[in-house]
Amino acid sequence: MTVIGVDGHKRNHTLVAVDELGRHQDELMVAATAAGHSRALQWIVRFGPHVLVAVEDCRHLTRRFEADLLTAGHQVVRVHTRLMAGARRSARERGMSDPIDAEAVARAALREPDLPRAALDGPAREVKLLADYRSQLVQQRTKVTNRLLWFLHELDPELGVPARGLKRNWVFDAIELALSEHTGTVADIATDLLDDCRRLTARINELHRKLRELVRELAPGLLDIPGCGVLSAAAILGETAGASRFRSKDAFARFNGTAPIPVWSSNKIRVRLNRGGNRRINHALHMIAITQIGRGHAGAEYYAKQVAAGKTPKEARRLLRRRLSDRVFKTLIAEEQRHTHPVGAPNKALPLAA
Repeated sequence: MTVIGVDGHKRNHTLVAVDELGRHQDELMVAATAAGHSRALQWIVRFGPHVLVAVEDCRHLTRRFEADLLTAGHQVVRVHTRLMAGARRSARERGMSDPIDAEAVARAALREPDLPRAALDGPAREVKLLADYRSQLVQQRTKVTNRLLWFLHELDPELGVPARGLKRNWVFDAIELALSEHTGTVADIATDLLDDCRRLTARINELHRKLRELVRELAPGLLDIPGCGVLSAAAILGETAGASRFRSKDAFARFNGTAPIPVWSSNKIRVRLNRGGNRRINHALHMIAITQIGRGHAGAEYYAKQVAAGKTPKEARRLLRRRLSDRVFKTLIAEEQRHTHPVGAPNKALPLAA
């Protein structure tokens, strides 16, 4: 098998082909355009039908090229940048360049047989885009709100604004009425900021409704997990991008950072917290765990059992997160099977990609 490593950039992509032993065969640089992608596909055909394309995992730069490769029928895997370091250090040619990086990507793909495989964009990408956009709008509203509160304090220190109240229409109406009694530049700026808050809040609420509809359509089972709301489910769906691409629940746990890292030698087995992995999913699992513990759901009993066994509260929460990761993975696989094999269709097991 020939492995082709791709080092992607905004204006061009560099491809390097290596054989099954990692020996350099050929290289090509193409423009990051439709014509350049077509030229790359014609070049790849020269190496026969058994070709694996390994792309450095920077999807915002290579997403269009990945789609063209997948449409042409090629296998595409994604190589995390940290996996390239060892291949680059072990190469004969020192330094860093696009061909060196592309060759490091190809050799990393030879060394790591269980890399995540790329797939064409599906509904999960829509969820991710909407969730990311909503998060950006929330951050923007927070900045506007902070500025507005300072101006309101300057105009009337006794004006009472409920904590986290600048998300509700009745609060906006009350502040607008209070501002109508003031004149001057500060009052004008505060009025503009209030309008911005109202507009951003309306858009945020609209996005939340869209996310709720998408989550209920794609994976209603996630919402059945106690403590998992629309935003947590959307983060899990968007960042996972298809649970079937993970070979097991353990691989999914490594992906989201809930699987501990071994740090032991000799006979005493020890592990430490994994601070890597996908932090968006990790945070969603953490919020689900906190909600279950606080509201006495199923996770609260497991948490109390671990604390009684001598675990610290922090260690018990980490164990609960891993338990939730396994349940989320099982739920996602079941939902994907439901969409692949609707009721009434022959039921076949969904293959788990590496």
